[in-house]
Order: sequence, then C-alpha cells, then structure tokens
Amino acid sequence: MSVKIRPSTDADLAAITAIYGWNVLNGLGTFEEVPPDQAEMGRRRGAFLAKGLPYLVAEEDGVVLGYAYAGPFRLRAAYRYTVEDSVYVGPEAVGKGVGKALLSALIAACEGLGLRQMCAVIGDSGNAASIGLHAALGFERKGVFPDMGYKFGRWVDLVWMQRPLNGGGSREPDAPGMELSGV
Repeated sequence: MSVKIRPSTDADLAAITAIYGWNVLNGLGTFEEVPPDQAEMGRRRGAFLAKGLPYLVAEEDGVVLGYAYAGPFRLRAAYRYTVEDSVYVGPEAVGKGVGKALLSALIAACEGLGLRQMCAVIGDSGNAASIGLHAALGFERKGVFPDMGYKFGRWVDLVWMQRPLNGGGSREPDAPGMELSGV
C-alpha cells in the first residue's frame, strides 16, 4: 500500500464518521455503543484542533482508510504535556500497516509540539493488534484495569500503555504544553 498521512480536513468528516461508526459497532477499541453522527464527530475534531493537537488521516488514492488524533489525557493544568492517542482504521485497512503509519506520524507530530508523554487506553486485553502496534512503537504496558466497561454482552478491561516523548520526564519542559482552558 502507498498510504499518505496528512492533517484531516472538514472534507474527511464523512469518512471519519463511517470508520468510527464501524469501530463502535464491531470492536472494543471504543466503549461507545451508538455511533455519533457527522455533526458530533466534527464537533469533537474541532475541539482537539482548537487545542493545537494533531488530527490525521491516512489515505490511498483519495480514499480515507483511517485516522488518528491526540487528545488531552486529563483536563488539569499539570497534564498539559501528556496526551492520549486514538487510532481507528476501516475494515478494508485492518492488518495492512495503516495504523502503524498513523501512530508513527501522530507521535512525531506530538513530539514537534514539545509534549512529553503519550498514553494509550486500549479496550480489551485480548486486543493483540492494538497492544502489539503500540509496543512496536515504544509504548510500555503499565497496567490493566479489569471489568471497566460492559459491551457486546461481556465485561471488558482496559490496558494502559505509555510512551515518553522528547525525553519524557528526564528533564524540565522546554515548551508551554497544550492549552487546557477552563481547568
């Protein structure tokens, strides 16, 4: 595949909404149970972009195959250097390296912002693909929270992983961090 990673645009919202909807209905990577509509997905995307955070898409021949974004880990000022990643691919792109290309670009974009930590909160400890993807890109498993959500008729745990950016906590920050207004 010759996948291009680029910043998302408003024109990508229909594809982003469809990809997320498929993941809501078919996977445990999100604990949402009802797919949000395009207007809601646009609102969410806009909120991340307003904080100066990356929201990327992967495309091939003009078709969006997946997307990834970084969001604030928590909305308290001390967390301004820490983001949580989210990566979603469509069914036609599963297992083809699209997720790895997206997450690699997302890590680079967050490092470019001077951020210091990226965490992943992965639904289902049986989600070998997502856990493996994160491990391959330098994330370390930090713990499992059992039975955190109930989806598809069963209890689902969360796997927490973390990756330092720009040296992590080894030195003082040298950038202002992301804007967390209202904290």
